[in-house]
Amino acid sequence: MSAACAADGCGAPPAQPSLWRPPAVSARWWPVFLRNLLVWRKLAIPSLVGNIAEPLMWLVAFGYGMGALVGQVDVGGARVPYILFLASGSICMSAMNAASFEALYSAFSRMHVQRTWDGIMNAPVGLDDVVLAEMLWAAFKSIFTVTAILGVMLALGISHSPKLLVAWPVLLCVGVMFSSIALVFNALAKGYDFFTYYFTLVLTPMMFLSGVFFPRAQLPATVRAISDWLPLTNAVELVRPLFMDQWPAQPLRHGLVLAATTVAAFWIALAFTRRRFRG
Repeated sequence: MSAACAADGCGAPPAQPSLWRPPAVSARWWPVFLRNLLVWRKLAIPSLVGNIAEPLMWLVAFGYGMGALVGQVDVGGARVPYILFLASGSICMSAMNAASFEALYSAFSRMHVQRTWDGIMNAPVGLDDVVLAEMLWAAFKSIFTVTAILGVMLALGISHSPKLLVAWPVLLCVGVMFSSIALVFNALAKGYDFFTYYFTLVLTPMMFLSGVFFPRAQLPATVRAISDWLPLTNAVELVRPLFMDQWPAQPLRHGLVLAATTVAAFWIALAFTRRRFRG
């Protein structure tokens, strides 16, 4: 090898792009999203029933059953019926669960088991577009479920606040956020069993620490300080006042937490997914 080649690295393999480079997305995510929609339409009714049955059972059992014992709950100096308190928290929990299930089990099936992603990327569609489409698809499934549950809550007369129109886009953002977080674990998973750790060690504690079932004022000061920064807590703090026909006390702070968590989680999910497909 000549001295010039030794200096210039002749014959060396080209350097691979950084896993942490900015997302390279385009409008090509839309056909991937549409493909998932067309497949889902065949099972839309069973999927909808499955997604809304459990949260509605939680709402009825705890809202009316325990609500009869608890009566009213203090929220920021205002007394509200426990079923209203629970409904405003459980709808955020439903958005979280629906987005997480879709971005974990369904996305993993398409990525690893069925190898659908490999087939899609044989077309001129990049991995970043596929990951973006999966995130948006999981968020769509989440908001579809939330809309159905919100309709039932309105029919039950739990809340008729006009500010619920604002809660809908907030819940969409919640779905986007938890879809992004779930895709991080999707990229790390070797099998379906891995997701049990995520639900048991991450989502379940978050449900109990974020004020879904009881006021966070009951928590010890240290735990409450940690709870202040949990994604679900900030979602609940934005949505609950809207159910009460009030505006959130700190919308900018809570909104920034949701936005920062979404951007960070999506970037990490992209990097981990790139690493998985590079190997």
